[in-house]
Amino acid sequence: MPDDPDVQKRILRAELRERRQNRSNHERELATEGFTARLQELVAQTGATSLSCYLSMPSEPNTRPFVNWAEARGIRVLFPVTREDGLLDWTVGEDDTEQLGLHGTPEAVGELLGPMAINDVDLIVVPAAAVDASGMRLGWGRGYFDKTLGSMAKCPPVYAVVYDSEFVERVPHERHDQGVNGVITPTRIVAF
Repeated sequence: MPDDPDVQKRILRAELRERRQNRSNHERELATEGFTARLQELVAQTGATSLSCYLSMPSEPNTRPFVNWAEARGIRVLFPVTREDGLLDWTVGEDDTEQLGLHGTPEAVGELLGPMAINDVDLIVVPAAAVDASGMRLGWGRGYFDKTLGSMAKCPPVYAVVYDSEFVERVPHERHDQGVNGVITPTRIVAF
């Protein structure tokens, strides 16, 4: 393995992306049930009345059933919207529609609330390629969540959503990378 953490990350991301794309529909459906149940448990444990959560791409752990459950219970859900400057805007997605964002990721459509809106949530759910045993998160390389979390004065609990095989011993990381407070897999919730 090369010494450069950036190169290590790129190699690992490519492996993980391929593994995700090779999952069968049946595996994904079973995992979705698990993710949804664990996220519901997390909301109950934290007592969150507002949270932020991303809309998943087809190969990612499916967040939509959880988001629908949360909204049906009156929990305020903020969705990230990518910006050219590398920051995230947020919306509650009151239009109930989606569009593709700057990097081809699904994003909710609605009034943009600005980057500071995230400061009002009780729980943050983020995507990840992998998370290690120390709580270090390997993202997908664009740095949006690292910048957001790194700039928050008072950050609520942050949980990354990954498949069981993506909760690993160690991920390569650099100084700007932000850790998470816990990880959600289809089978468990791990707090660090």
